Amino acid sequence: MAEEKKVLLSAQDLWVKFHVRGRTLTAIRGISLDIYENEAIAIVGESGSGKSVFTKTFAGMLDSNGFISGGSLIFSDPELIDVQVPADDAARRAIEEIRGKLDEFAKLELGAQTYRKMLELESEKRQRAQLAPQEEKKAEEELSGLKVRRTEAFNLKQTFDPRKERDKIRETSRRISQLDKEIKDFQKKQEQVVKARKAAAAGDSAYNQRFDQQMAALKAQHEKETSGKAPAQSLQRNQRLAKEVYLSLSRCDARRRGKVESKLMDALKEAMRLGTDLGNEEQLNAVFEDATFRVRFLEERDGKLYGACVLNLAKMQDANEWCQIRGRRIATVFQDPMTSLNPIITIGKQITSIILKHQNCTEAEARRRALELMRKVGIPKAEARFDDYPFQYSGGMRQRIVIAIALSCQPKILICDEPTTALDVTIQAQILELIKELQKEFNYTIVFITHDLGVVANVADRVAVLYAGQLIELGKVEEVFYDPRHPYTWALLSSLPQLAQQDTQLYSITGTPPSLYKEIVGDAFAPRNPYCMKIDTLLEPPMFQVTDTHYAKTWLLDPDAPKIEKPEGIQDIHEKLLKAFNI
Repeated sequence: MAEEKKVLLSAQDLWVKFHVRGRTLTAIRGISLDIYENEAIAIVGESGSGKSVFTKTFAGMLDSNGFISGGSLIFSDPELIDVQVPADDAARRAIEEIRGKLDEFAKLELGAQTYRKMLELESEKRQRAQLAPQEEKKAEEELSGLKVRRTEAFNLKQTFDPRKERDKIRETSRRISQLDKEIKDFQKKQEQVVKARKAAAAGDSAYNQRFDQQMAALKAQHEKETSGKAPAQSLQRNQRLAKEVYLSLSRCDARRRGKVESKLMDALKEAMRLGTDLGNEEQLNAVFEDATFRVRFLEERDGKLYGACVLNLAKMQDANEWCQIRGRRIATVFQDPMTSLNPIITIGKQITSIILKHQNCTEAEARRRALELMRKVGIPKAEARFDDYPFQYSGGMRQRIVIAIALSCQPKILICDEPTTALDVTIQAQILELIKELQKEFNYTIVFITHDLGVVANVADRVAVLYAGQLIELGKVEEVFYDPRHPYTWALLSSLPQLAQQDTQLYSITGTPPSLYKEIVGDAFAPRNPYCMKIDTLLEPPMFQVTDTHYAKTWLLDPDAPKIEKPEGIQDIHEKLLKAFNI
């Protein structure tokens, strides 16, 4: 029986959005993907498909206007998730103090049902003084539309020649002023509507009197319910929960611990007041994530407390925590080596600075490691070139240095974002071979971001095909190349220049990807799909399983779908690829 691969990074239903000029762009739409230890996985697709955005979430490198709106990114690195602390007298006193607070909070669970009724009553009162959700959404859309039109007019104005197109500039300026007035008037109108709603709600004396009576009765009932002794089951649960709180706080430095502890205890208090099932792993993780990552208590032995952290990168916000991940555990090789390197700092200094930051060693040791890395990536006469500047290196050598920097802390995951696009074919082959050779030595996982299927064929173990921010096909290289199932994958393979026949026109995918500002109905690829069915325009297809390792998101795999042959150009693709890429 084959050994089961260990999942290193697991993305589950990941959503990423950006705020752009008053609008929201959904760049990643519900991607679920497991990345294994020591594998090479390629992420392919057209420009704008979400390849780089998806991998930027791994290291917390989204642009300032981007954010993860849903889903999780669980990183299973033993060095980061395993926690152990001394079980000394100080630890026991701290745990008992935490347990005392939790036991006091547990009394609130007795009045959870009444508390939820109080919240519902307050929510009902607030809604009377606010716009209905449908009205609020309509108003937001109308205001957003006005702002977009204003931005478009402003951008258009910048394109006019002041010397030749003064009339157009004046007309556009008037249009901008008119839109500014419309935006201001609309905002004022909405403020008046909200003010009127609040006044009407405040003036409804009969409702307000009834609200006060009901709320007073509920508060009295809640106070009576929570005055008793906490349930025995809750007290027993708190014994373990107190240890988990202590272990979780141990991950924080002294500067942050007090703040995190206060936030976490408030979150646990509110959870008990609401009657949250803290015996449910998922719900307990969610409570902890508002403050810090939960460390599950495993055992106490040999004078130590042992635990394991559920490290969700999608919830990580603290810069100090990212320092433990970015560069140290997850590193990136970017497309252009010249922009990746600081032009006014020597090569040696740029490598040693990373080692000194993450490896806790002396400058002499950092220099020794840097020189060793330079030799490993193929820099001749490393000692002599240690103090050179980036401009003194060729493009291929600069990329080798970028790889050396990325590997300086022996990361678990190496993200290669189009690492060979800026290089010529010969150097490209050398860099790819170098990355593969170093993987055998350092045992890292490679995530290739590329549009070059030739790179995929030579380097990757698995392929993930992205389109319009979704994962639409996933499988081993042989499965995706030789037995593709999604029409978009067919189109990508048909576009390979290596597969073009003499005296025939090179295949190209017609149309353009859909706008990610709007909700996509049905299959995102439907408008460009020559095999589009009616259901493609109405319903989004599920992910169908082809084999144990091969999946595709297309209605063509539905048992009721008509049988469609692959395009002629890729029907004998196995033999063509073997010849084209020397696989």
